[in-house]
Amino acid sequence: MVTIKKLDNGVTVVMEPLSYVGSCALGIWVRTGAVNEEDSNAGISHYIEHMMFKGTGRRTARQIAEDVDNLGGQINAFTGKEATCYYIRMLEENLLPAMDILFDMFTDSRFEKKEMDRERNVIKEEMKMIQDTPDEDAQDTILELVFKGSALGRPIIGTRASLDGIDRDRIRAYMDEEYTRDNIVVSIAGSFDPQAVCALIEEKTADMKETAVQKDHPEAPYAPAFKVKVKDIEQSHLSMAVRTIALDDERRYAYSLLSSIMGGSMSSRFFQNIRERKGLAYAVYSVNTSFLRGGYFDIYAGVAHDNVEKAVEAIKEELAALRDGGVTEEELSKAKEQMKSGYIFGQESVSNRMFSQGKNVALLGRNFDQDEVLRCIDAVTMEDLHDAAAVVADTSRYSGVLISNEEKDLKAMIRR
Repeated sequence: MVTIKKLDNGVTVVMEPLSYVGSCALGIWVRTGAVNEEDSNAGISHYIEHMMFKGTGRRTARQIAEDVDNLGGQINAFTGKEATCYYIRMLEENLLPAMDILFDMFTDSRFEKKEMDRERNVIKEEMKMIQDTPDEDAQDTILELVFKGSALGRPIIGTRASLDGIDRDRIRAYMDEEYTRDNIVVSIAGSFDPQAVCALIEEKTADMKETAVQKDHPEAPYAPAFKVKVKDIEQSHLSMAVRTIALDDERRYAYSLLSSIMGGSMSSRFFQNIRERKGLAYAVYSVNTSFLRGGYFDIYAGVAHDNVEKAVEAIKEELAALRDGGVTEEELSKAKEQMKSGYIFGQESVSNRMFSQGKNVALLGRNFDQDEVLRCIDAVTMEDLHDAAAVVADTSRYSGVLISNEEKDLKAMIRR
């Protein structure tokens, strides 16, 4: 059973004790990410996440790594558009010392100039790696286009220029605004003592600032946009996307099921038409992603340079078939079984439970238990899918990104 508890100091703790496992996963979620930044400090949330591993008042970066290894633990972190998470997994008997390491990083990182300069260069290398990975570059670029002018369109990693302008004082000022007790959710799943965990969390966060600074997040109306990047690569990478619905919208289940039908499996429409029947792509899929402030339906394909136009036409064929014929009861039933199976499989991992519960409480203020999720999936009707299809099948609303070896008129391909 999942329990949500607000500690006396304002920190929220989400706990799911599981007596049948011997391990535990704990994550510290902070409700801050790219959407909380400005163009001038873009990437600062991600930069802070990196710097949390670079030394505290009690431990060097090497000692952090060695102390975690000595406990047999696994530690990491990630930054998203709307939240940052620092997490650790360990055996039950090592939970409290592992928490000491994680909270030491979280509350007492030093942000020394030498380490900041070194890590700034590391992040710039990460930028180069993304640029040299064209499928990732295509995915990042389509997101920027779909949410152009809005906070969600800001890149998580920032820019070279914005990173150069971030120093220790700017990091401290940003953390004073965002790393506050009311902005933190600690999620824990596995085998643990709830009373001991809550006592340690309250102790470790006692000196943190109480409340976050409220910010207005820029929004802009959606307008389709297109971008072609020319690179010396062996394969073209195509991404087409349209704005959909937010994370708190009950229609998200319908959009996820429609994505499964269109491009979520080997029997999906895009896979069968574009890969199996026409042999145009090795990788082709679709996914619907939702944030608090909106969402998008994305179609991706990696194709030979001379097959880009054929791939776009094949995608449009399937969208036209969706518009004109909808989906079948059989497709909906199959998609529901796939979605329920994927959800249940994920629930068999303590880490996945921690991630799911932490994200839901941090962003939505509540948890969704297993029975509720399964009921929501089963409750999606053909009419729900029809309404979602009206958005997804409208090619006039799509933005597009193409990374290829030469300039091509992607807008014309999609619009004609």
